[in-house]
Formats: sequence, C-alpha cells, structure tokens
Amino acid sequence: MKQYLDLVRHILEHGEEKKDRTGTGTVSVFGYQCKYDLRDGFPLLTTKKVLFDAVVYELLWFLRGSTNINDNLKQHTPIWNAWAKPDGELGPIYGYQWRRWEKFVPVKEEKGAVPFYRKEHIDQIQQALHLIKANPDSRRIIVSAWNVADIDKMALPPCHAFIQFYVVNGRLDCQLYQRSADVALGVPFNIASYALLMSMFARECSLIPGIFVHTMGDAHIYLNHIEGLKVQLGRTPAALPKLELPVKNVLDYTFGDIRLSGYDPAPFIKFPIAV
Repeated sequence: MKQYLDLVRHILEHGEEKKDRTGTGTVSVFGYQCKYDLRDGFPLLTTKKVLFDAVVYELLWFLRGSTNINDNLKQHTPIWNAWAKPDGELGPIYGYQWRRWEKFVPVKEEKGAVPFYRKEHIDQIQQALHLIKANPDSRRIIVSAWNVADIDKMALPPCHAFIQFYVVNGRLDCQLYQRSADVALGVPFNIASYALLMSMFARECSLIPGIFVHTMGDAHIYLNHIEGLKVQLGRTPAALPKLELPVKNVLDYTFGDIRLSGYDPAPFIKFPIAV
C-alpha cells in the first residue's frame, strides 16, 4: 500500500491549509489519483489495522438498499450513528440511490387533463451487472449516488459519489470519483469497500478483478490527524491479504461468504471523527 503512504506524504508536503464544514481545519490538495491492482493482493491497509468486518457490514447494508442504522442490528457498524436521526433514519443515501433511484413516468390521461406521473425506481446495481454481461464494451457502466434532487434530504451528501466499471481482456476494472476524501479515517475504508464491491461484481460476471482507480477531489488531512499519520508513515507495509469469495450473485452475498486471509496489520491508530 505504498500508494496510500505516497498520498499522505504528498498532502503533508504540498497541501494547503483550508477551513472545513466541521471547524476542525485541514491540510488539503485538490485532484489526486491512486491505482491498486487487485492481482497483487487485496488493498487493505497494513500500516494500521482497518476493521474489515465493518467494511463488509456497511457494503452489504448499502447493497440491500438500507438507509436506517436499525436495519442492521445483528450486523451493526456504528459508522453512521453520528449522522442518524433519533429513529435511525439517514434519508436517501447510498443504498437508496444504488437500488431505488426515483424516476417519474407519465401515465396516459384524457386529452386536456392535467398530466399524471407514476413513481418508479431504477436499480443501478442490477443495471450495471446486466451491462457488464450483455455489453461489456459499453462506456456507460456507471452507478451514481449523487442525486441532485435528493441531496437536501440526506443526512450526509455522498462523498464517494460516482463509480464506473470497465471490462477488457477478461478483467474488470473500476474507477471511483470521491468528491471529499478524509485521508486518515475514510480513505482506507473506501479503498477496501470499493475493491470488495468490484471483486463481487467480477465474481458474478466470471471476470478477474483488475485495477481499482481511486480519484479524489478534495483529499484532506484533518489537523488533529497529522500526528497519527506521522506514526503510520514510520511503519513498513506488510504483504497484502487475499480475498476469498464464492461464486454468487452480488445481491445474494452474506457476511459469512466474504473471507480475508493473511491480514497481519500494524496496531490500530485512533483518529477522532469530525462530524
């Protein structure tokens, strides 16, 4: 995971101080890209422990179309608790946009009558899987969480907002555009989550997981994360773990299906979360 450490160094050396929504303060760069080849191993950070179970729980929660933290009581990750309403609701965030993007279809009425529209939904995950299988050379294999009409209804607008899949020579690549990237806390989690999603897509579609391209807009380090990252920069990366997945449809995966072997990270580093 040298690419991640290079990102941290780049921000610390070339970033500019910038105010932020939380009032914490950041050092930030705009526009940075990392590439991780999954044929070299699963890109889970080894210079600090990343809670892979939480990565899996959250991704499966998204794939179910869930938007309420109480939907995941038996397999709960507390990542979203800080933003949830008292009833656990978060609004139409990732899972809703991925599985139930709203569209309004006109219904035929008598001539001269006020037009009537029926609400339907688009399952972007199923749509992307279908395109990979039926038209792998398509340049439209895209899943978007950034629904302009719903932003104000969301507890937190999507940070990782736009995914594109690319099929070539029996390999599946994936690019994520992330508008806002919390390098210490969020980015290691995001890398693992989308590498896992890409691997699940590849497994269903009988492809080899290839290159995960992570493109970041505002890539930032919170000022109260700098010392912890300096500790991390002093550590040597270990060998990458291996991901083991059964042959299964993406939407049928359960937590027990997803296994990681050979993960031997350095100790956990605690970073405060900025809300």
